[in-house]
Amino acid sequence: MIPVKWQPFEERLSLRREMDRLFDNFLGTEFKSTANGNWLPEIDMSETDDEIIVKMDIPGMEQKDIKVAMSGDYLNVTGERKEEKEEKKKHYYSLERKLGMFERNIPIPTAVDPVKIRAEYNKGVLEVHLPRTAEAKPYRIPVTTR
Repeated sequence: MIPVKWQPFEERLSLRREMDRLFDNFLGTEFKSTANGNWLPEIDMSETDDEIIVKMDIPGMEQKDIKVAMSGDYLNVTGERKEEKEEKKKHYYSLERKLGMFERNIPIPTAVDPVKIRAEYNKGVLEVHLPRTAEAKPYRIPVTTR
């Protein structure tokens, strides 16, 4: 038997991640946050025969503050939404808008051509088009009669 070093802090973080995942599934995506308090923008993912399309709501950001990368089978989107300006005389009654950094690692279920990926940001929505490789595209087999 090989001795294994006990790491209680890592086990605690693992439990925290699992509890967050359970609550996110139970309560819906409205309550999503990361372990360090940052926010997670919601996504829609769809597919056609030719591509995977990922849409992410990230209003109030500038294009330069969004980074998109493909790493293995994951689409990685990071960014930071900053507060416009600080006013000392303002008293908040409610503060629900999420500010700060975010990072989403989205598993992509099929092989894509990384050279042809394109990302567009318009009216607060990031849309990433991930073209399938020729091998990953469905091949339709015609059915004939005898």
